Amino acid sequence: MYDCIIVGAGPAGGTAAYHLAKRGLSVLILEKESLPRYKPCGGGVSPAIAKWFDFDFSPAISMKVDTLRCTMKLGDPVESKLQLAEPVWMVRREVFDHFLVQQAQKQGAELRDSTEVSGIEFKNDHWQVNTPNEPVTGRYLIAADGTKGPMAKWLGFKERKRRLAGALEAEVSSTVEKSSMFHFEFGMVKNGYIWNFPKADGYSIGVATFIGGEPQDFKKILDEYGKSFGLDVKTSKQYGHSLCMWEGNQKLHTQNAVLAGEAACVVDPFTGEGIRPSIFSGMKAAEAVHQALAGDINALENYTNVINEEWGSEMSWAQKLAGIFYRFPGVGYKVGVKRPSGPQLMTKILCGELRYSDVTDRALKRLNPLAR
Repeated sequence: MYDCIIVGAGPAGGTAAYHLAKRGLSVLILEKESLPRYKPCGGGVSPAIAKWFDFDFSPAISMKVDTLRCTMKLGDPVESKLQLAEPVWMVRREVFDHFLVQQAQKQGAELRDSTEVSGIEFKNDHWQVNTPNEPVTGRYLIAADGTKGPMAKWLGFKERKRRLAGALEAEVSSTVEKSSMFHFEFGMVKNGYIWNFPKADGYSIGVATFIGGEPQDFKKILDEYGKSFGLDVKTSKQYGHSLCMWEGNQKLHTQNAVLAGEAACVVDPFTGEGIRPSIFSGMKAAEAVHQALAGDINALENYTNVINEEWGSEMSWAQKLAGIFYRFPGVGYKVGVKRPSGPQLMTKILCGELRYSDVTDRALKRLNPLAR
């Protein structure tokens, strides 16, 4: 009988496993893929996450970037040296996620990868988790199996507030020396943006929409954008996937179980950022399970409240900003990105050094008159 079984070995699952195992609890991580496994992701990570851990992330970082470059329909560039305590990390998820799990294993967590969960049952005071090999039991469950994972539905979260957005990403190999710069392109895609993040051995290029709208030819857009960098996207592997955006406060706990990471829809609805909020939710999930095991009957309910209050309240501001910015990108670019402080504010929000609530009200006042 484990103290906690965690389903999913992404940033949320790895973080939860690390913090629980560090407290001396017995933890089992179940992951359907074999680790390390590829995960399409831009891979931009705020260095602010380091404060939640007590180990060095250097082995998991591919590059560090300190300059942001934005364009509007490939023109009108804005370049800004970032005024951050530390440059933004660029990571490859197969390396970063596995590294997190390895740190959890060093603390005593057990990993069973290549093990897909086939069902769950609550029995008296614990969960039975069924796998192809044998059932395993745990007093608590953390569902961190991502956007498409079945755990949320199996746990009874059938009517969750969530909004799916579409994304297409390409990994492009390149031996050309990389600059310490990451790129955002607005205007080429409706209701979203394109990104280009450098890695030590290539680039992660992606396109995503955040507020819906008519279908778009992502492959054509991505190919055209890649050509502007002299990159042939067509020869690289391309991965389409959905993003589960935060869509308002919701219940994230049930009997002896919580949702974390993208299973909890913690993706930022303005930037599409998912790694930092997933790690935050994994850390808070671990705290809740630890408190519950110590006898706090309100611990899991408190987890829901913490995520709604500390993350969800900020995301309501992000939704408001996204609703106007992506519908009127030309206006948003002019009064937001092109302002001298615009790129700095955007990056500080992305890195957790600034909150949406600090800047969004003022930004909306600038956007609204012109948008009308």
